[in-house]
Amino acid sequence: MKHKQYILENLEITDAGAEGKSVAKHEGLTIFVTGAVPGDIVDALVFKKKKSYAEARCLRIIQPSPHRIPPRCEHFGTCGGCKWQMLDYQQQLFYKQKQVTDNFQHLGHFEYPEPQPILASESQYGYRNKMEFTFTHQRWLSQEDMLAQQEGKTIEIRGLGFHVPSKFDKVLDIQQCHLQAEPSNRIRTAVRDFAIRQEIPFYNLRNHEGLLRNLVIRMSSTGELMVILVVTDLNEQAKCVLDFLSTEFPEITSLQYVVNQKMNDSTSDQEFHTYKGQPYMMEKMGELDFKVGPASFYQTNSRQAYRLYQVAAEFAEIAPNDIVYDLYTGTGTIANFVARNAQKVVGIEYVEAAIEDARVNSSINHIDNTVFYAGDMSKVLTPDFVQQNGRPNVVITDPPRNGMHPDVIEQLLLMEPQRIVYVSCNPATQARDLTLLNEKYQVTRVQPVDMFPHTQHVENVVQLQLRTFTQNNTES
Repeated sequence: MKHKQYILENLEITDAGAEGKSVAKHEGLTIFVTGAVPGDIVDALVFKKKKSYAEARCLRIIQPSPHRIPPRCEHFGTCGGCKWQMLDYQQQLFYKQKQVTDNFQHLGHFEYPEPQPILASESQYGYRNKMEFTFTHQRWLSQEDMLAQQEGKTIEIRGLGFHVPSKFDKVLDIQQCHLQAEPSNRIRTAVRDFAIRQEIPFYNLRNHEGLLRNLVIRMSSTGELMVILVVTDLNEQAKCVLDFLSTEFPEITSLQYVVNQKMNDSTSDQEFHTYKGQPYMMEKMGELDFKVGPASFYQTNSRQAYRLYQVAAEFAEIAPNDIVYDLYTGTGTIANFVARNAQKVVGIEYVEAAIEDARVNSSINHIDNTVFYAGDMSKVLTPDFVQQNGRPNVVITDPPRNGMHPDVIEQLLLMEPQRIVYVSCNPATQARDLTLLNEKYQVTRVQPVDMFPHTQHVENVVQLQLRTFTQNNTES
């Protein structure tokens, strides 16, 4: 009986939850519903039930929410990339801000001031500077496709697009994605159609056969364009696709390829080869120039990243004699962004290639007061390391979604910098870490930032002040 599916009628959706789902209550049970927005009244099919919650999907909308809007994308509902596209943008911002306060209230044990109003994204569409698409020899078929097959009609089953949620071997062929500006769609559809005409084998995700695996398109605010083709072999057919890209899209400033024969799509450990143009593209943020290689991490919403770093720099309140540590520095974007305000900036990052990029970015911007180290954060950041590089006055930390390692938090408590600026893409793990830091630090400012419209994701910047430092300042 536990796994029996059943329908709940006239279910009122009252809130937004995690992973883009919405929330309803029924007889004391919390119901997480996909395909609905707060304010909807729906019939929902419950397909999983636990002791304290259930999961359901919207079958039909009985009364739409006043905040429900028509989704722009024809692939909405199958592609899992924009789960909130049917929710008015102002409401998206409301629930992202609420996500921060809910996590702080329910998961954290610390005092904090009222968060500042969330910074909206300047662009709601076309904001992504990087998109990765997957080739498939057999695309995800819609009901119309399957009906056409049953009627004996021939349909094209090869495709180039996004993985269907929870289906590693199923790819949805994309006609148009609204998250990246042109020529992204033109490039993707042209490559797909050309490869189909030329009978070039698309990759079989189950059998691991075929030539064409992935297509990555990166665009910079300076107008430069990088395209990366991932193949299983650099044979004549692969060269044929690369030549097609070069001829058909002369605006490509960096044409790269990767030969990936592994079972997974990750290319971070593979060698990138330049087929045409430069081996990098240039990005600009404020007065700084950044060299972005094919494997370099760079915030995918360039304009909003600038605002995020401005907030981080403001919260850091760096003085000319300050030593600043930038933890999880990546390619050194934040470190270089704040370097001119400090005496010295020390960046630490796990990925060696990213650290090489960070050093290059300091060099091209004539910044000579940064030093960068590669290694496991919990092992690099030790008392000996602090003695060698100087005790920081300010620490900026921007960890991955799972937050900071307990050893890193312990070292922060030992170092006692006057201020910590915590940039997070996951307010839940941020709340956990802030609770651990609460022993010595007081949260003094909170600023949410929307980097990814139409998704549930939110960035959040927090300023923490050392309690003794705060008290001394107050007394003086």
